[in-house]
Amino acid sequence: MSQRALIVWGGWEGHQPQQVGAFLASLLRDDGFTVEVSSTLDTFRDLHKLLDQDLIVPVWTMGRISHEQLDPVLKAVQSGVGIGGCHGGMCDAFREATDWQFMTGGQWVAHPGNDGVEYTVRITDPNHPITRGISDFTVRSEQYYMHVDPANTVLAVTRFPAPGVGGPHTANGPVDMPVVWTKMYGNGKVFYCSLGHTVNVLEQPEVKEIMRRGLLWAART
Repeated sequence: MSQRALIVWGGWEGHQPQQVGAFLASLLRDDGFTVEVSSTLDTFRDLHKLLDQDLIVPVWTMGRISHEQLDPVLKAVQSGVGIGGCHGGMCDAFREATDWQFMTGGQWVAHPGNDGVEYTVRITDPNHPITRGISDFTVRSEQYYMHVDPANTVLAVTRFPAPGVGGPHTANGPVDMPVVWTKMYGNGKVFYCSLGHTVNVLEQPEVKEIMRRGLLWAART
């Protein structure tokens, strides 16, 4: 029996949620998943549906989620259903929902320089199954500055400030910001990658492979 994944997309259109959802669905189907794609947060209300999944993939930026929608997701992940996602679709999803941020391990707060910043992603754990064999690489996109959970297992970072990009954060000196991480939430595995502003970023070979492996890692087995 194939593994089951639920992708729920929506929110701010600038992150191409429908296209990103379709891209991630294709990745999972190529690995044998049965994938359901939904465009309403009310899908999250059905706890029995969520418990029947092996993986939940949110693709929803800057929305609002009700308690009735959020609570079943929290319960499902705590029970062992995996959750994984990227960019604002997972870690800038529901800014007022601190329980969501507690589960996912981080929250976007800024992207100095906005879109088009060229920066390096440095692999910090070359032995993890998500990043094994992937070398450091350069992307041109938004560089996410995030508030992150100290319990995260960080697999890749980026250096702030990026060359030529100023801002109030530069007064603190250089810092390494997590880009890819994993963590546990109860019995559920959590995977996140801050790359993925648009589909073309996800199509970059290194990013695509990290996303593919990360979602597979998070899925309940």
